[in-house]
This record gives sequence, C-alpha cells and structure tokens, in this order.
Amino acid sequence: MDAFVDKKKFWLFEKINYSPKFGEPKPETPFISGKAIPYLGKNYKLDVVQDPIDGISFQGKFLISQQNLQDGKAILEQWYKQKAKEKIVPLVERYAKQLGLTYNNILISDLKYRWGSCTLKGNLNFNWRLIKAPQFVIAYVVVHELAHLIELNHSERFWNVVRIQMPNYLEAKEWLRVNGEVVF
Repeated sequence: MDAFVDKKKFWLFEKINYSPKFGEPKPETPFISGKAIPYLGKNYKLDVVQDPIDGISFQGKFLISQQNLQDGKAILEQWYKQKAKEKIVPLVERYAKQLGLTYNNILISDLKYRWGSCTLKGNLNFNWRLIKAPQFVIAYVVVHELAHLIELNHSERFWNVVRIQMPNYLEAKEWLRVNGEVVF
C-alpha cells in the first residue's frame, strides 16, 4: 500500500492543491444593443428589438425582444445549452463510431471547473459553455473524453488516440488555455 501511495504522491499533491482552471466569474455586462456575444469562436452583436421574439434568435447576430431583456441571461443560457447539444451529440456519435466505442449517456450541463468529463460507467459530460469555442476545439474536447473510454489517464497511449483523431489537438489545447477563462 505504501508503494502505491508513494507512486501516486505527486498526483495526490496536485489534487489536494488543485486550483480551478478558471477564475471567479466576471461581472455580466448588461443586455444592450451592441453587446458582444460569443458563439463558435466568434463574437456576434446583440440587437434589442421591439418586435416580440420567442426567446433569442440568431441570424448572423443575436436578436432579443425588449420584453425579454430582464431574463436575457437565462434565455441566452438556454439557447447555448440547446445549441451545445445540437453540436456535441453528433460529434460524439461520429468519433465514437470511428473509434469503435460505445458510451452510456451524453450530458450537457453546467460543469464548474471542466470542459468535459468521462465516468467509469461510460457517461460523457460536457460543459455547455463549449458552444462559445470554435468547432475544432469542441471536437477536441469530445475526442479527449472519448479517449478516456480507452485509457482512463493521460498516458502516452491516451494522447496517441487523441493525436490520431485530432492532429491539431495541440492548437485546440492552446486555444482553451488562452481563451478558456474568457468564454467560461
């Protein structure tokens, strides 16, 4: 048992002294015309309109009705969650098929400190905020979590699986490192 603990002491030290990848959430800017809203790696302008709109609309820019402004943050979050599901689920299906893998469930949720996770039961969890990142970054996180169904750690074998599926994975990792806090 002591040999096991000794072997894992660096890992244990990292986990005990873990600091979140992202700082405290930044104060929200108000929902006003001209506000920049990130989606798939780009910022789009928000237009507040007088016409009634159910929820939020995206037409090369975001549109929200004046009457929905008070609930704008919640409405946008719901829209993001729906779009994240629409983008992530097909990617999981595609890459799982390529890798010959099966998974249990896909959950799009509010992960506080992660972009994604994979459970021992084969459940894949993804942060809805990923929808703010470019598509190649979303694909990288999907491949990363699927690779954990093959290799539960970040060993050389794990990174080989990721590298084969996503040759530009280092670019995606760097994008998350540089921009992660901004879109989180």
